Amino acid sequence: MMCLIVFSYKQHPKYDLVFAANRDENHSRPTRAAQFWDDHPNVLAGKDLKASGTWMGVTKDGAFSALTNYRDPSIQKENPPSRGQLVLDFLLSEESPHTYLRKVDQEAHRYMGFNLLTGKGDELGYYSNQEQKIRLLDAGLYGLSNHLLDTTWPKVERAKKKLNNILQDEKISEEALFKLLSDEKKASEDQLPDTGIPKDIEKKISSIFIKSEGYGTRCSTLLLIGKDGTITFNERRFKAGTQKVEEENRFEFALAEAAK
Repeated sequence: MMCLIVFSYKQHPKYDLVFAANRDENHSRPTRAAQFWDDHPNVLAGKDLKASGTWMGVTKDGAFSALTNYRDPSIQKENPPSRGQLVLDFLLSEESPHTYLRKVDQEAHRYMGFNLLTGKGDELGYYSNQEQKIRLLDAGLYGLSNHLLDTTWPKVERAKKKLNNILQDEKISEEALFKLLSDEKKASEDQLPDTGIPKDIEKKISSIFIKSEGYGTRCSTLLLIGKDGTITFNERRFKAGTQKVEEENRFEFALAEAAK
């Protein structure tokens, strides 16, 4: 799942959405790169080959969704469904973000902790099964990691500040967004959140880009939705434990007429 997301919604003169995210996961978990799916050709997303869902995706008509896990070791469920299916199901639905999140709310207790973003047209929704409240977001700058939306973790605040600087330019630089996502600065001891895991691990995963043995940032993804109807999706996948780009998958296409 995505473990750091920072995004600007309806703040920029050229873009309705400027979205940058890192997916942190076990290096051993099998994953397919972002592509338009053969069985769902309207959907552009990576794929979790273990559970068949996805952590983030967009459709040709401009619907998008992304998910982060909510970190709390005390949450226990017996045979919970895959959280990645929540993203895919929205991308496959014809429902508005709010309507879909109302349905998610009815089933949310079955899942391990999660945060879910759903957006389409002029509606952007957020829901966590730890907060159990649907929020429709106003224009603004937001950050999300493994707690609730805009929780003031150091890496969330750092990413928001960096994105705010990038937004000052009329033309959004994809390289600047990827540089934001590459930041390896860790939080100081006194700023570390307490999520119930050992402090040494909390320290290792307190940076925007995570490098640690067996687990870390697997890919960085950008999503830009322009006011002119252009959608840009760019994914960089990394060699395990490094920032060496093994693969880059960039897509640019015009929003399908049906959504305009």
